[in-house]
Amino acid sequence: MDRVERWLSTRTFHHRQFADTAALIRQKQAQGLRLSLVIPTLNEAQTIGAVLERLLPLRDRLPLLDEIAVVDSGSTDRTVERANDAGADVYRATDILPEMEAARGKGENLWKALHQLSGDILIVLDADIANMDPRFVTGLVGPLLQQPEIGYVKACYERPASPDSVALGGGRVTEILVRPLLSLHFPELTGFIQPLAGEFAARRSLLETIPFPVGYGVETAHLVDLHGRHGLSIFAQTDLGQRRHRHRGNDELGRAACAILQVLGRRLRLQGCRLEPSVGCMIRQFIRDNGAFAATTFAVEERERPPMLTVAAYRQRCLPQDERQCPPRAMVMHPAKAAAAIGGE
Repeated sequence: MDRVERWLSTRTFHHRQFADTAALIRQKQAQGLRLSLVIPTLNEAQTIGAVLERLLPLRDRLPLLDEIAVVDSGSTDRTVERANDAGADVYRATDILPEMEAARGKGENLWKALHQLSGDILIVLDADIANMDPRFVTGLVGPLLQQPEIGYVKACYERPASPDSVALGGGRVTEILVRPLLSLHFPELTGFIQPLAGEFAARRSLLETIPFPVGYGVETAHLVDLHGRHGLSIFAQTDLGQRRHRHRGNDELGRAACAILQVLGRRLRLQGCRLEPSVGCMIRQFIRDNGAFAATTFAVEERERPPMLTVAAYRQRCLPQDERQCPPRAMVMHPAKAAAAIGGE
């Protein structure tokens, strides 16, 4: 069993393991911790009221949460009004650290929340979850309260392909972009079932030490940066069941992919990694099997053939006799160098 498989078997929890809210409250109080929930928003008026209705009892009736905050990016609908009416603490991101140049995005909201809120543990939930439930909170904070060596808990779940669908298949950027990139460059992170999950809980002492991309790249950056500093042992993930939410169009997903590529590219360069991975990798993917996640691995080896002009048999068959002996000099180079040489002539 390799390191990732061992991590999967010992650090993948289920929300049912933390269903005893009273026990979590006792553990929180015994450790003297404050818990802050932050919900970043941008034009989420359709869902924010229902989301808060399901979560506010964890602050107002059961003292698990000390703060429930909405940090807004400048919504033009009634998100702010509905969050205020529901009883959340509502902040506009531009009002926090106003002396700094303004930016807009989920990562910006989370970074500002880290400054504004008082919790020793921050829990982050997205505002568009249609089936919000207290288990999203208890399932994420449970491992942190019960195992002090854990510092960051990521959500995992089933994602229906559309809001009305029973078929799975959500998470297109994860499966098409992020999982392959992690497999190539950060294989110890391939055990995360939902590496781009917007729901997580983490200790302030970790979050305050790492940079926050302002937009879509924040989740990926957290995993890479904290793993680089502390290794895999500080992480865990909790199966929250199923997550139903508003699905994004391909145009928005394209922008998200571009942001994630920038974030990963910066970190690869800072770590001195070659952007071109070695030939071959193992990709770990996940399926639901009898209610649990099962990992499957596949070997992917995308080798490359040389330019045909460098193959003697081809030159012998297709070129005039006086050109058969040697390929053009540029073709002997690495393709990228050859392209640069040709472009400079």
